[in-house]
Amino acid sequence: MRADVIVLGAGMVGVGAALALQARGRDVAIIERRGEAGRETSYGNAGLIERASVDLYTFPRDIGTIARTVLGLNAAARIDWAALPQTLPWIARYFFESAPARAALHARYALPLIERCLSEHMELASAANATALIRKSGWIKAFRSERTLAAGAREARHIRDFGLTFDALDARALAALEPNVSGFAGAIVYRDPASCVDPGGLVAAYAALFARRGGRMFAGDARSLEQTPQGWSVATSAGAILAREAVVALGPWSDEIFRPLGYEIPLGVKRGYHMHYATTGNAVLGHPLLDADGGFLLAPMARGVRLTTGAEFARRDDPPSPVQLDRVEPLARKTFPLGARLDDEAWMGSRPCLPDLLPVIGPAPRHAGLWFDFGHQHHGFTLGPITGRLLAEMMTGEAPFADPAPYAADRF
Repeated sequence: MRADVIVLGAGMVGVGAALALQARGRDVAIIERRGEAGRETSYGNAGLIERASVDLYTFPRDIGTIARTVLGLNAAARIDWAALPQTLPWIARYFFESAPARAALHARYALPLIERCLSEHMELASAANATALIRKSGWIKAFRSERTLAAGAREARHIRDFGLTFDALDARALAALEPNVSGFAGAIVYRDPASCVDPGGLVAAYAALFARRGGRMFAGDARSLEQTPQGWSVATSAGAILAREAVVALGPWSDEIFRPLGYEIPLGVKRGYHMHYATTGNAVLGHPLLDADGGFLLAPMARGVRLTTGAEFARRDDPPSPVQLDRVEPLARKTFPLGARLDDEAWMGSRPCLPDLLPVIGPAPRHAGLWFDFGHQHHGFTLGPITGRLLAEMMTGEAPFADPAPYAADRF
């Protein structure tokens, strides 16, 4: 079988790229190992479409936070010490790239993507009849002390320079907005982002739109990708697919393609966990709520309230170690009336991260017809459609809406 483009990966990033290429007249085939969309990293996030994230998730610079993390006292970050010989070089590079001047530069490079992320999502959601899954209610960053609340307000003020809005709430105003939440001195409400009540379902809806428009999806092993005289080939359950071009959009597994081809791209992972809960009584959570001091996030989902953890620095394929989830659950139960666990076990995923917190988007420098679209750190769900658009513009010769140079694979 033939196609114009093979897209490896059916998460938000891969489906976003496939739809953008399809919209520009390309016959696209998506290859996914399970044969269905949105079941890996894109499934397990907090559901935020983070329009207000003009700052990146940098490595902390203050000694106190670093010391608490090293001592195992920081619920928002955990180091797997057994994995440290493998993860430390990446962590050190991440720390270097998080220096204030470098972080500000990287954030400026990310801004064209952040500025367009929500509008690109809404265009796809409308076409996919999936707007009911998206709530334009913003999200809440809550603080347990007046000191951390004041620091959070100072941090939030500069988003106004980008035309973004927020509300600063004291404890009484927060209680009026979220009457079932307790334990906070106040909060910042970021008004511009949206949230999704079923992240995996939204990816599946976009994939269904891709199928209705004539796209094809196959179960297959991306590691079978081979270069041929005509382009690229990959084995699937329906036979080999041949295409002129291929896109690597495999998130944390992208290294299984680029490393055998000789590319030394410093892709790392931050693992994370979630669990769904019923609620007790008639309690309702109206917004995703980040406990900035407690190190966890509660998000209202179609399945229940999803409790998500911070970052675990571990090897991607090591067995799950949901220590962070077990640690924050008691505080989360005091914060909001959570009921029984609804999942048999904690879900675990790996956020694919480059140390400069920018994705790789663009051509593979030494392989004609091979393209990269991975490394979206905490923002794969947010940025998948807009980075897909940028990639498709590059692949089809259209003038790109943003300078792609900062995302080039050879920047490292």
